[in-house]
Amino acid sequence: MLKNICAGLVGAALLTGSMGTYEVVDAAASVPTFADMSVQVKEPAVSAEPVKTESAVPAETVNQQPAQESAPQAASQNVPAVESKPEVPAAQDPEKKNQEMKISINLAARSLALFEGTEKIRLYPIGPGKASTPTPVGYYKIRSKDVNPTWTDPSSGQSIGSGPDCPLGYRWMEIQGNYGIHGTNRPDSIGHYVSNGCIRMHEKDVEALFDLVKIGTPVEITYNRVVVEKMADNTVVYYIYPDGYGWQKLSTDDVNKWLAGYGVANFVSNEDIEEKINASDGEPTYIAKVYPLYVNGVKMKNNAVEQDGVMYLPAIDLADAAHVNLGWDEKSQKLISTLGTAAGLDKKDVLYCKAADTRTLFNLAGAVEHTNFVMKSVAAEKKVAPVQNQPVDIAKPVDHDAAPAVNSALPDKDNTTNNDTDKTK
Repeated sequence: MLKNICAGLVGAALLTGSMGTYEVVDAAASVPTFADMSVQVKEPAVSAEPVKTESAVPAETVNQQPAQESAPQAASQNVPAVESKPEVPAAQDPEKKNQEMKISINLAARSLALFEGTEKIRLYPIGPGKASTPTPVGYYKIRSKDVNPTWTDPSSGQSIGSGPDCPLGYRWMEIQGNYGIHGTNRPDSIGHYVSNGCIRMHEKDVEALFDLVKIGTPVEITYNRVVVEKMADNTVVYYIYPDGYGWQKLSTDDVNKWLAGYGVANFVSNEDIEEKINASDGEPTYIAKVYPLYVNGVKMKNNAVEQDGVMYLPAIDLADAAHVNLGWDEKSQKLISTLGTAAGLDKKDVLYCKAADTRTLFNLAGAVEHTNFVMKSVAAEKKVAPVQNQPVDIAKPVDHDAAPAVNSALPDKDNTTNNDTDKTK
């Protein structure tokens, strides 16, 4: 009879008839996270292949073993208890491979994301291991899948069959040795650090995930307090989560490095970053929209950044691309090129100009095209000299009988007529 080990502290408490051993979760640790948001943006392709059954693959030993929980024993119902991975995987074309499923778990965010290729299609809240028995980080895969599992107490050998009293819920997915992703009979524990190392999920969530993944699906487990994402509309948003395990101390330099990778570090002040680190509330902070910048078909080093409805462009990049000399007057905050002058901005030692001023400074104009900001050289604006109006002495009466002034630049009409007449003679 197959018996594995899994984390389930609540189940141990149920067996002893007391909840005194259940760890009380600090209310301060319960914070809203991005995992509470729905990301059900599309329906993934689910394989219609029948589930195969065979003996479970022997679990490999891992460095850290949970103390109180046990993995499921297959139920005796007439349902497939264990799904096995085919021995010889079928050859796949690269495009199909790029759309394969992957599970990504961030312990700091207490969230589980399901990716199809590079697109996140599901996001679920989870209950990972306690600080004393943390969920191990690393790269794993789904090794087995059980429906209606039976939980076995490793200390006593006593088992609880599938049902409302089973701490594993109604689904179990082994990821490595004694660790797995499973349901729970304590939904209030989700969002907290509560298990002995396993990943708990709400029952409806784990059943949905169970149907979407197959044996061999990669599972990546990380601990990242800083999460930066680029949304579909090019908006960059970032989150900072509490240090539940005490593993990752953060500084403004750390966060700036994360933001720099998305091209927005210059658009968030160090003071704002420090304030967000102190809060560590997991709430989203929307920074700006970022577009790769192209000038006459050449990609620039820095990006075009739209913040609060204004498009900012890296001035030195544009000057180099347009072969225009550029200077900076720090006192007046002005950019001075060989073509003109306009207001500039110094953002963490990087000079920016507004898109509306690029024609004046560089003879460049552009706009957003798809997901890029594309600029091209344009003809220099013709500068028309202002008309010099002669001052009028309002005290002097106007002589309406006086002949109008003759513009010497124009030909004399009478002379032209005389000349024409002379030519006909």
